[in-house]
Amino acid sequence: MRAIFVGVGEAFDETLANTSLFVAGMCGEVRRTALLDCGFTAAAAFFACQAVSRTDREQGPDAIWISHFHGDHFFGLPYLLARLHEAGRTQPLVIAGGEGVAAKVVAAVDLAYPNLREKLGFEVGFETARPGVGFSLSGFPARAALTGHGAPCLALRLETRFGSLYYGGDGAPTEDCRELASGCALVVQEAYGLLPGVAGHGSVAEAVELAESAWAGALAVVHVRRDVRREGAEAIRRELANASVRAFLPEPGAVFEV
Repeated sequence: MRAIFVGVGEAFDETLANTSLFVAGMCGEVRRTALLDCGFTAAAAFFACQAVSRTDREQGPDAIWISHFHGDHFFGLPYLLARLHEAGRTQPLVIAGGEGVAAKVVAAVDLAYPNLREKLGFEVGFETARPGVGFSLSGFPARAALTGHGAPCLALRLETRFGSLYYGGDGAPTEDCRELASGCALVVQEAYGLLPGVAGHGSVAEAVELAESAWAGALAVVHVRRDVRREGAEAIRRELANASVRAFLPEPGAVFEV
């Protein structure tokens, strides 16, 4: 499994693209790819990310996961679809997310480019994920759980042949999230602040507790509030260094492999 941090920022960070991960892994003997969240600044970051191979950037992912329907997590889809269309993509694309994913994506794409969907040279399919019910994300066995966010948000667990990944989207982890993250090679958790208490969001302290209690192999902290990251990055790194698991604050383009 190879996870590339295309973006690591929160919604309104002017220097860091919205949090988004490009994941490549083996499903049996077949290599598959997925983009986890695609916010309004993440789509451009994907095509600019040199850690993603040129081939993967030109062809795009096999599937896209949308954790929830806030703009910094799915408003980049019109950009992504139009760019892949211009590149001549013909391979079908699956977009998965919570209840209403098809209607939300169609509405966003039609608002941005009213004639785009009828012109696309590839099929776009949709997969509705429900908490606790297993599904396939374009070949990757997957499960989801609700997080403690202001809007319904689904954390995701992806299984690959050589390791599993937990991606929390937004929100503090719930008990169901802890079960979902159990034993994962990598836990990617939103941490808007250093300490708990920000409504609808997680914290560095909660991210560390999640990774440790889940016996995760590693923890990546993302989606940190812009001023907290600018002014407190060293304090965050010191706290992560004290964790009992490998824990880090990734920069854009960082790569994690197992």
